[in-house]
Amino acid sequence: MPHKHNADRRHHIPKMAFKVENWPEYEAGLRRRGSLTLWIEDGALDHWQTLGPGGRARYADAAIQTTLMVRAAFKLALRQTQGLLASVIALMDLRISVPDHTTISRRAMTLPVIRADSVPHGPLHLLIDSTGLQVYGAGQWLEGKHGAKSRRKWRKLHLAVDAGSGMIVAQMLTDQDADDPSQVAPLLNQIECRIVRVTADGAYDGAPTYDTIAAHGDDIEIVIPPRSTAVLSGEQSPLEQRDRHLEMITEKGRLAWQKATDYGQRSLVGTTMGRYKALIGPRLRARGLAAQQTEAAIGVAVLNRMLAACRPDSIRCLDVIA
Repeated sequence: MPHKHNADRRHHIPKMAFKVENWPEYEAGLRRRGSLTLWIEDGALDHWQTLGPGGRARYADAAIQTTLMVRAAFKLALRQTQGLLASVIALMDLRISVPDHTTISRRAMTLPVIRADSVPHGPLHLLIDSTGLQVYGAGQWLEGKHGAKSRRKWRKLHLAVDAGSGMIVAQMLTDQDADDPSQVAPLLNQIECRIVRVTADGAYDGAPTYDTIAAHGDDIEIVIPPRSTAVLSGEQSPLEQRDRHLEMITEKGRLAWQKATDYGQRSLVGTTMGRYKALIGPRLRARGLAAQQTEAAIGVAVLNRMLAACRPDSIRCLDVIA
C-alpha cells in the first residue's frame, strides 16, 4: 500500500501480532487439504465417458476438468496424474477409464470456460488486481542449457476477490502486454451478483475504468487512488467520485483519504495472489495461451475449494512481535 504511515522509520516499528480465533476448525481444514480421500458422484460417473467407434472412450468435459483439478491440487505432471486417478478408480472397482496424458493436454485447449464456484451471495465488495505468472518456454530452456540470455516471458492473471470471504469470484489470464484497466469489463461480466464497491490500485485510475464500472451499475462505489498529476474533471459523469477523492486528498491528505475510504482492504487481494503462487504455483506448465487460460481457471477453482475448506478468522492482539 503506498504512502504508509511513518514510512521513513517503519523498520523500528514492531510487527502486530494476530490470534486465530477458530484454530480447531482451521487446523482440521488444513488437514483436509492434504487428504487423499476422493469420491466420484453417481451423476458424474454416468456422464464420465461414452464409447465411440471401435470401443474407444470419449471423455466428457467433467472428466477432463476433474483430472486437471487433481493435477493442480497435488502439483503433478500429466503422466503422474493419469497414474494417480487410475489407481483410485481401480481401488473403487469402477468400470471407467482415465484420460491419458495426451488427451488431457489436447482437451485442455478446448475446455469450456470454468466459472468460479462457491461465489458468495449478496452485495459484493470487489478487490481487483493482477499478478504475473512465469511461462517456461524455449527462451528459458536455452538459458538453462547453454547460458544464453533471453527475455523472460510472462502471463498476467487478473483477479476479482470478494473482500468479505476472500473467494475469487472472477479471473482472466492475458498476455503480459495487456493493461489492467482493459480487463475490468471482462471481470465484471463474470459476476451475476450485485456489486456495491470496487477497490483497485492506482494503475486502474482513469476515465475508462470509471465508465466501465458505471456501466455495470450506477450505484457502485469506486475506491481508486488518483494519480499525483490528476486534476478535477468538473463534469457530471462517473468521474464525480474521482473528483470527490481528489478534493478529500487536497483538503485532508492522502493518508486521511486512505483511512476514510478503508483503502487498506486492497491488501487482501495481494494476500490471495500470494496464496495462489504458494499453493498452486508461480509458473504455468501449459505451452499455448488457450491451455494456459484453462490451467489458471483450474488453479482458481482449486484455491477456492481450499479456502472453503478452511480459512483463518484472525484478530489483532495487544502484544506485538519485536
